[in-house]
This record gives sequence, structure tokens and C-alpha cells, in this order.
Amino acid sequence: MIIIRNSFQAPRTISPVQPLYKPVELRSALIVDDHPLFCDALAMTLSGLVGIQSIESVGTLDAALTRLEEDGPRPDVVVLDLNLPDVHGLDGVVRLRQAAPQIPIVVVSSLDELRVIRALLKAGINGFVPKHAARDEFRAAFAAIARGEIHAPQMALEPGSPSLSDEAVARLGLLTRQQAKILQFVCAGLMNKQIAYELSIAETTVKAHVTAIMRKLGVQTRMQAVLFAQEARFTALAPED
Repeated sequence: MIIIRNSFQAPRTISPVQPLYKPVELRSALIVDDHPLFCDALAMTLSGLVGIQSIESVGTLDAALTRLEEDGPRPDVVVLDLNLPDVHGLDGVVRLRQAAPQIPIVVVSSLDELRVIRALLKAGINGFVPKHAARDEFRAAFAAIARGEIHAPQMALEPGSPSLSDEAVARLGLLTRQQAKILQFVCAGLMNKQIAYELSIAETTVKAHVTAIMRKLGVQTRMQAVLFAQEARFTALAPED
């Protein structure tokens, strides 16, 4: 059992984790983070402390998805930040899990509220480590991943804490990568013609995707789709009064 303290000096306990996945030998990693200095520091930690031999880094989710689509060996683990230039919050985890269902995902983020972590676990991550965590917790987290276990704060694993809607997480997970991109554009206020231009596809194709998105999310209008998507964004998880 490892006890660390967050920025408010409140104790956090990492529970004995639960074996849910196949053990994996962690020889390579893909870091997805747009802060070069943190990427360098994390790479040194993964290499020197965890023993990972090959480490790549990219600064956007799209770059990570492109890397995972390439021919050749995939990384043994993906280390993901939540706030990237092209995606924020749960969206990135959902899209990454779709692209790589068998690869362990470890989120390393400064967003360490229990509601956030619980939502991430529901979206399919294998581990969570706060960016301010001690080196020992990084070691423990990746050792747990290698054993096929989940690494997260004890309270995040227990039922009863407020979290994002399970239904919202599950339905967003039904979207294809292209549909997830289109939903992002819809949330940004773009019309079908503008989305078609951005993605270099026909406007009728966009319209068909939007219809499919609304069907998968169980909504009837674009506005309802936007509101549904916002439910799964961590900007809506500000501390409650």
C-alpha cells in the first residue's frame, strides 16, 4: 500500500489492485503530451525507474492515433495526458481505446478529482498517476500494469462517488474515429458544409455521420448531441460548492 499526498496534503491511498487484464512485458511506450519538458522528464522516469527500453512521444491525439495505425510493432503501453491541443478530457481516452483496445493506457494528469478518475476507469484506462506523484508511485503503477492490474486511488475504485453518467461513457464509446471528429466539430458550432471542408469529404457523408451519431447517442437534435458530449467533458467537473 502506497500513501501519497496531493497538493492539499490530503492522504490518498492506492489500493491493492485487481487483476483484470493479461500481464504484459513493458518494453516500449508512447507518451502523448504536448509539454516537451514534461515528456523528457517522464521518458527518463519510464526508462530509468520502470525499465522501458523504447520510448516515443507525440504532442497530439491525432498524432498518437496515426502512430497506432502504422505498420510495425505497436507500443506496449500508452501514457496519456488529458489536455491536448486537439482534444480534452474523456474524448481522448474513448478514441484511443477504440484505436487500441488491447494496449494498456495510463493517464498521467494534474486533473486528479475522484469524479474524473472514476470516469476514466469507466472509459477503460488501466492506470492513473497524478503529475505531481512521487517516483515510487510511478514505479508501482507500471508494475501493476505489467501484472495486468488496475492502478488507481482506492476511493476511485469504490462505488458511490459521484461520476459521469455510465450511459454517456458507453454511448460515446460506440462512435467511430471519424464520427468522434465530426462530433467535435459539431460541438464547436460548425455546420455540415464547414465540417465537410475540414475533413475533405462530401457534405452528404457528413450528414450521414451526424445522423448516425445522434442515433448512437440516443438524441434527436444536434444541440442534444452537443449537450450529451459536454456531459463527458471534464470542464463540467469543476469542484462543487
